Amino acid sequence: MDSSEVTSRKSEDREQQYDEFVALLARHDLAIRRFVRFLLPSGDGVDDVIQETALECWKKFTDFQPESADSTADDFVRWACVIARFKAMSWQRDRKRDRLVFRDGVIEQLAQAALDALDQQDEERRAVEACLDQLPPDQRRLVLSVHSPSESIARIAKETGENARRLYSRVNVLRTLLLNCVERRLAGEAGNG
Repeated sequence: MDSSEVTSRKSEDREQQYDEFVALLARHDLAIRRFVRFLLPSGDGVDDVIQETALECWKKFTDFQPESADSTADDFVRWACVIARFKAMSWQRDRKRDRLVFRDGVIEQLAQAALDALDQQDEERRAVEACLDQLPPDQRRLVLSVHSPSESIARIAKETGENARRLYSRVNVLRTLLLNCVERRLAGEAGNG
């Protein structure tokens, strides 16, 4: 392999890393933003901290090592939140003259609480997905129709010829079943964990 092929290969690898990084960042931007918002006393600075966090994550992306291919997304959020915590602390230090600045210890406690909340949200998301997977396709579609911009109860009623009011009642029953299923799963995980 000559030097131009080596350079071309490195460029392709870096481009592939960049695509992976952008996909992970775009997918988890909202979770990282919520985490940063949780650490700052007001909305001021959230965009700055997010931008600094994204830049730092990209600089250090070659160091990012997920535990497994299945945990890449979760590991990325945790890794990015650790970087965001330090960026938030740095942003706070730079503005010490302001009255609304948390001490580093407060930010550490808030960061731990936010990371714990991420764990809880992940468990809840997995439980909801598992319970949704247990539903037959038509029931899953009905439940999700109220949350999907491309679906609606009225559309399903028109397609199936069923009364929309009856479908709404069925959605309420299915939501109750899902809630019970999610609660059982979470209680089971808590009992096993």
